[in-house]
Amino acid sequence: MASRIRRFYLGALLEGLLVTFLWSTSYVLMKIGLRVLPPLTFAAYRYIVASAVLLAVTLLRERGLPATGRSLPKLFLLGLSGYSVAQGLQCVALFLLPAVTVTFLLNFTPVTVLLLGVVFLQENPVPLQLAGMALALLGAYVFLLAPLSGAELTGVIVTLLSGLGWALHMVSNRQLLKREEFKPLNLTALSMFFGAIVLLISALVIEGPVQTSLHEWAIILWLSLVNTASAFVLWNHALERMRAFELSVLQNTMLIQIGILAWTFLGEQLTPEKIMAMAMVFIGILIVQIVKTKN
Repeated sequence: MASRIRRFYLGALLEGLLVTFLWSTSYVLMKIGLRVLPPLTFAAYRYIVASAVLLAVTLLRERGLPATGRSLPKLFLLGLSGYSVAQGLQCVALFLLPAVTVTFLLNFTPVTVLLLGVVFLQENPVPLQLAGMALALLGAYVFLLAPLSGAELTGVIVTLLSGLGWALHMVSNRQLLKREEFKPLNLTALSMFFGAIVLLISALVIEGPVQTSLHEWAIILWLSLVNTASAFVLWNHALERMRAFELSVLQNTMLIQIGILAWTFLGEQLTPEKIMAMAMVFIGILIVQIVKTKN
């Protein structure tokens, strides 16, 4: 029985790591796309396509809409926090800041997830896990020690708001999955659809209609089908079996992945201090994942 539980957890852990890699490559592709497309439009196109695909698959499998009128407000708020706010503002942040800086700031999201998870999910970490999280956050702090300009400060605020939206989304997601109100696919498809609609309306109002070339559509389609539709279903599937703050801390590995990808493809600098900070983050995350959590 114990070995089965370990395999169950290991499968969720591997799913989470795969998704973090896909999301890390998204940062590079988004930075390339943002050279031409405005941020809200880019995010709206990505999530409209992804949610349309997921919704079509859901309707075919369920032979109807797998939601009641009572559950629609929950799904709307889930989509608003996780996609309209978290992903939309993240795209704006990437427009204003380097990819590595955005990742650094989002490393503070697990603290919010942990606090919300303790209050709403009764999922309490043990002291060693708290120590691992502290080490990871210290590494994230060491990663960026420089004064910020006005535009960069705006980017920092936008990124932190994005992280808050994602923290609320993670905890709400976990609540609905624990209660078995929705399957991961249904939950992802419906909440993403609502969030994408809000994103599209915001993009049209703020940025207006935008012409998109074949090159940008290729990036959007890859991000939509692989890095969004497939990745978010896998993420919610992992969230069924892992606690919200554990999976959120796993996202901190993206600091290492994006640091390497940004250095390789975007020319962003990696100093010895930043490499040391990456190691601190990795060790902290490893502690959180290995140590058993209290129920």
